[in-house]
Amino acid sequence: MIILAATPIGNLGDASRRLVEALGNAEVIASEDTRVTIHLMRALGIENRPRLIALHEHNEVEKAAEIAELARETDVLVLTDAGMPAISDPGFSIVTAAAAAGVTVTALPGPSAVITALALSGLPTDRFTFEGFLPRKGRLASLRRLAREPRTMVFFESPNRLADALGDIATALGPDRRVAVCRELTKLYEEVRRGTAAELVEWATAGVKGEICIVVEGGVVQEIDLETGITQVKALVAAGSKLKDAASEVADATGLGKRDLYEGALRAR
Repeated sequence: MIILAATPIGNLGDASRRLVEALGNAEVIASEDTRVTIHLMRALGIENRPRLIALHEHNEVEKAAEIAELARETDVLVLTDAGMPAISDPGFSIVTAAAAAGVTVTALPGPSAVITALALSGLPTDRFTFEGFLPRKGRLASLRRLAREPRTMVFFESPNRLADALGDIATALGPDRRVAVCRELTKLYEEVRRGTAAELVEWATAGVKGEICIVVEGGVVQEIDLETGITQVKALVAAGSKLKDAASEVADATGLGKRDLYEGALRAR
């Protein structure tokens, strides 16, 4: 069978007994970085020397079927560098291949940066969406598409791009949108910064290090009619926005049709 095993996201003490036992007995381990796996096993005092298969974003698709077939004969432990496999890390393709081949897949649950950040954020946890890493290109457009998302949103981000990402969040979702930046979770310098998007841009501009999760408050859908929406578009244009951009922004915020807003504002000129 395939065994997805969660590894510590920072604090080694979060390694479960089941993980330690699985590492000690494993004959085959498919891991995101075999060097990280070797280091983890040494740190946990595990002397087992299993067969190690490198499984990363560049080879996962081509390796998936092979590993699924191997799992018919022996258990294959699947690990990533930190957290649960298949969550913004290798693992998804293997699960898909194993399911298609009728190979059993199970999991050893454990640490998750997504859930930990959400719990610490102080934002609603009853409904949420995980959006993975913000795209490097088209980030602002991607965020604008989420303007009407009512659920709390969780993102991963590089510390080098954090300030720019928060700036785009302020632009796309509003400067007063509540945000929590969770840094170095479970590690010695763990930090959670809460505030508005605008406030956190100012903080992040000075420079931030470490592994980053951004948790963003969901939006409130504006229920307005087309005439009101056209008025909002005209106000944005009067403030300097291009008509196309203004129509897109109001459409994202209200759910009204972008073409209807654009053509309505055009007729009203």
